[in-house]
Amino acid sequence: MSSIHEECGVFGVFGTQPSNVAYTTYCGLFALQHRGQEGCGMTVNDDGVLTTYKDVGLVNEVFTPEILERMGPGSLAIGHTRYGTTGGRSRINCQPLEVNHIKGVMSLVHNGNLTNAAVLRNDLEMKGSIFHTSSDSEIIAYSIIQARLTEPSIEEAVDAAMDMIEGAYSMIIMSATKLVAVRDPRGMRPLCYGQCPDGTYIVASESCALSAVGAELIRDLYPGEVLVFSDQGVRSITTHCNQVPAAMCVFEYIYFSRPDSIINGVSVQQARLQAGAFLAEEHPVDADIVIGVPDSGLDAAMGYARASGIPYGTGLVKNRYVARTFIEPGQSVRENKVRMKLNPVTNTVKGKRVVLVDDSIVRGTTSRRIINLLREAGVSEVHMRISAPPFTNPCYYGIDIDSTENLIACHHSTEEIAREIGADSLGYLSVDSVKRIAAGGTNTGFCTACFDGEYPTAIPTVTEKFRFERRLSERKK
Repeated sequence: MSSIHEECGVFGVFGTQPSNVAYTTYCGLFALQHRGQEGCGMTVNDDGVLTTYKDVGLVNEVFTPEILERMGPGSLAIGHTRYGTTGGRSRINCQPLEVNHIKGVMSLVHNGNLTNAAVLRNDLEMKGSIFHTSSDSEIIAYSIIQARLTEPSIEEAVDAAMDMIEGAYSMIIMSATKLVAVRDPRGMRPLCYGQCPDGTYIVASESCALSAVGAELIRDLYPGEVLVFSDQGVRSITTHCNQVPAAMCVFEYIYFSRPDSIINGVSVQQARLQAGAFLAEEHPVDADIVIGVPDSGLDAAMGYARASGIPYGTGLVKNRYVARTFIEPGQSVRENKVRMKLNPVTNTVKGKRVVLVDDSIVRGTTSRRIINLLREAGVSEVHMRISAPPFTNPCYYGIDIDSTENLIACHHSTEEIAREIGADSLGYLSVDSVKRIAAGGTNTGFCTACFDGEYPTAIPTVTEKFRFERRLSERKK
């Protein structure tokens, strides 16, 4: 895997009594750290008084014991881990976004990407809105506030704002007294909720974050659902449900989510095992051992080994103290991270014909480096197998690929890519098979547009990640 992101994690707590919700949120964000390593933040609600802290960095770097103590007790909280698909890496773009408006206070966390962000932002600016960030999350916040001027409650304002915003989004919105969770009508980004033994409700991007704080998973939010947590209990608003076919990002199962998470009733680990099994059926090869690229390639490699009968082994060891290679934006930095993060286990692979399983190839840089490491360790053959189809199209819903310029599969055939990366052979999972890796789940129609170009929404006209920074810079000239 190299140089792609979906990245953002959201987390929310709704309790009935004041408690240390800051620490609960910290634990939840720590479990969601894999979804975003640029920055993080949280807002704690103590009887309607909101306290927000956010900064660039990892969860344990930003939230020191002193900062957590300063957050104080509360009964509600929301948190966020960030990798920005819109806007640059700065504290101002970190979340939550806290807003004081004429109807009260609101704090918001968001995972996803709007396809009509540029149009909405222009309309809001023409009506007098002043933007402080370059994130599309602020556009959502202002859309909700605008709706709140005429709607009787925050949840009805959120429901009304969904008529305006388009694209992929899973969000948690906190008012003075309520927690509101919402998932876009196609369910493109995951969002679930559960309950702790003391009755506290937890909302999170993935079920692994529920487990981290002792909550039991109740269910995923339905695509288009608005779920309201208040003193009156939990209420579901389904105005936007079943309006369009479900189109969840299939890459949540292949790469983004933690293997111990359950999404739409399907184990992420089981989906990856299934992807490996399908891959073995589609691209068999004579080999001595199957190894996976840590971390998300390991389960697919195990699935390949089981289906093929070729022994599975640990052929690469990951340095756990090096961030994932795709997090750093510069190509030279990415290459240095690859050199630092992986080492071959020579005793396992020397003299062997190896099946090397990974989840994707983007530029080919990482794959080439890993294969070179294996060659240096004495591997006789490297047959690379990818548990996803080739990336051939931009993503407009949160994966950080806004053009085809750096996608190796757009410029080379499979055989040419194999030669580019130094593999003896290369095989990708088919689009038909990738749609079946999570069979049996609920609402599991998939978005596979990055593989087949079949987009579930209209394609936006403005797509650059730093589009709003660029506009601000132009205004200053």
